[in-house]
Amino acid sequence: EALMPEEYQREIIQNVAEQSAIMSLAYRAPDMSRAQRRLPILSVLPTTYFTNPGPTNPGTDFLGWKKTTRMMWENKYLDAEELNVIVVIPESVLDDADYDIWQEVRPKLLEAYGLAFDQAVLYGVNAPAIWPTNIVAAATAAGNFVTLNSLGDIYDDIMGENGVIAKVEEDGYMVTGHIAAMSMRAKLRALRDSTGNPIFKPLYKEGVQGATRYELDGEQVLFPRNGSIVPSRSLLVSGEWNKLMYAIRKDITWKLLTESVIQDPVTGEIVYNLAQQNMVGLRSCMRIAWQVPNPINRINTDEDSRYPFAVLGNAGS
Repeated sequence: EALMPEEYQREIIQNVAEQSAIMSLAYRAPDMSRAQRRLPILSVLPTTYFTNPGPTNPGTDFLGWKKTTRMMWENKYLDAEELNVIVVIPESVLDDADYDIWQEVRPKLLEAYGLAFDQAVLYGVNAPAIWPTNIVAAATAAGNFVTLNSLGDIYDDIMGENGVIAKVEEDGYMVTGHIAAMSMRAKLRALRDSTGNPIFKPLYKEGVQGATRYELDGEQVLFPRNGSIVPSRSLLVSGEWNKLMYAIRKDITWKLLTESVIQDPVTGEIVYNLAQQNMVGLRSCMRIAWQVPNPINRINTDEDSRYPFAVLGNAGS
């Protein structure tokens, strides 16, 4: 337990959010007190009427009559599921180490937590069955998928009338950020205007070239380096990220295992016998949930075709 002081629990949640591209852009809802939180989402909008409209049915006078309307809500849920891992370390390594093992383990754990959450949200990789449909699949089902170079060039694919950004706007949302594969940096750097000059120009200050800030329609593009983006499945994911919410049911907890047996969940084979092999295991666990409420809006009232994200990908993605 000396390896796991209390302040690490608070610190690691903050750092996981920095490692995760999704968490860095999404809205963090208040922590959950139960395994499930109900979200009443508006599904039918009200309509108002003028009291004295022009005659629509000759011979019928409804002047002064007030009409009724309705509003409806449907339930969506935040379902907290476990995200966990066990780090196994030989006791001889702990005995002989002249540095803090925890400081070596912690950055990789942060990266692993961020990677697992990002890929579950983006692609459904190892995601719990109760979680919502992943972003890429949901955006594709809503018709918000653009194939690379299908509209002429990459500029039109992203910025054009039928491009990625336009598809989000047509659903009543505004793009607030983008998550892109690392290979998109080269594609964006290669974009030229009609005179042959690069569209993404580095800033100059007092003769020193500054770093290029990648933006699309004024919103920053993130290029995760934790391996969460799979280029064969998506090159660019754009959307109104505060419409994706996540919540934590339980902060990361830790337990030191010294006499446990760790088995392969598929074959049942014993992978580690900690007591027999003189090893210790550091088990960490957190419970987290996410959801895209996607409430009805005046621009697109059809939930089947309305979604706050759009995807640019290769043909056959």
